[in-house]
Amino acid sequence: MPIRIPSALPAHDVLQSEGVMVMSNEDAERQDIRPLQIALLNLMPMKIETETQFARLIGATPLQIDLTLIRMSEHQSRHTAPEHMEAFYHPFEQIAERRFDGLIITGAPIERLDFEEVSYWDELRRIFDWTQTNVHSTMAVCWSAQAMLNHFHGIAKHALQAKAFGAFRHVVHDATSPYLRGFSDNLVVPVSRWTEVHQADVDTVASLNTLISSPEAGPCLIEESGRRALYMFNHLEYDSETLKGEYDRDIAAGRPINVPMNYYPGDDPTQPPENRWRSHAHLLYGNWINQIYQTTPFGWTDNAAG
Repeated sequence: MPIRIPSALPAHDVLQSEGVMVMSNEDAERQDIRPLQIALLNLMPMKIETETQFARLIGATPLQIDLTLIRMSEHQSRHTAPEHMEAFYHPFEQIAERRFDGLIITGAPIERLDFEEVSYWDELRRIFDWTQTNVHSTMAVCWSAQAMLNHFHGIAKHALQAKAFGAFRHVVHDATSPYLRGFSDNLVVPVSRWTEVHQADVDTVASLNTLISSPEAGPCLIEESGRRALYMFNHLEYDSETLKGEYDRDIAAGRPINVPMNYYPGDDPTQPPENRWRSHAHLLYGNWINQIYQTTPFGWTDNAAG
C-alpha cells in the first residue's frame, strides 16, 4: 500500500519516479482501510530534502500511511520558502489535540548549543511530554534523540574533539528486537555530529536498551519500551550524497572538515560515494512501521486524547 502525501509536495514526484507508491487523497478515501497516522516533526533547515528522505522509507511498507508534517510553533524556518511551510506544515499548537500512531523527530544542526540555548527548547520539551499521551511510538533522530534522553533522564551530551563524520561500521547487540528483524550482525551507518552520549551514562538507566553501537562512534540506536521510544543518533535515512553535500559545503565555506571516513572509495572525495546502508534503512523503518501496526490499540487515532 502507498503513502498519502499532497500531490504538490516535492517529495511526491521524487518518490513516484523511484517507484514508491503514492496516493491522492481522493483515491485513499475510497479505500475502507484505516491508514497509520505518522507525523514528522522536521527540525532540519533543508526541509524538502529531509521530508523526501523519511517519506521514502516509511512509504515503502505494505501499509497505507498518512504523513503529517509538523513544525515548531515558535520558530520560523529561514532556509525553506514560507509558501512551502504554509502549504504543507502544521504548527505544533494546531495538532496538539490529535493522536498519532507514530512520530519521527528529526535532528537539527544546533548540537553545539546547550539545550537551554535553543530558541524552541521549551516548546520541544512540551512535545516530548505530549508524546507520552498522544503518540503510540516515537523515533527521535540525532540531536533530538540526545535532547529527548536529556529531557526524560538527564543524560548529557558531550562535545567531540572532531566531528564524527563518515560511514561507520556498527554492531547489532540484540538480534531478537522486532526493530532489527532481518539485520546483519554488523552494518554501515552514516554519522554526522559534533556531540555524543556516553554508553556509561546510558547504562545507568535500567529502561534503556542499546540495540546498535559502534566502537568508534558510540551508541547508535537505543530502545526504551516503557516510553515506546527509539533514540537513533545517526542517519540511516541519508541519501547516497548527503554526506558529500555536507562535506562540499564546508570546503566551499573554508571550514575545517575531515573527509568523511569510509564513505568514498579509497577515501578519495573525487570518486562517487558508495551507499552501503540503504537496505538496513528500509529494514529499520519498515520494522518500526510494522511494530506500530501490530501494537497500536484499536481506535487509537479516532479521538483526541483526554
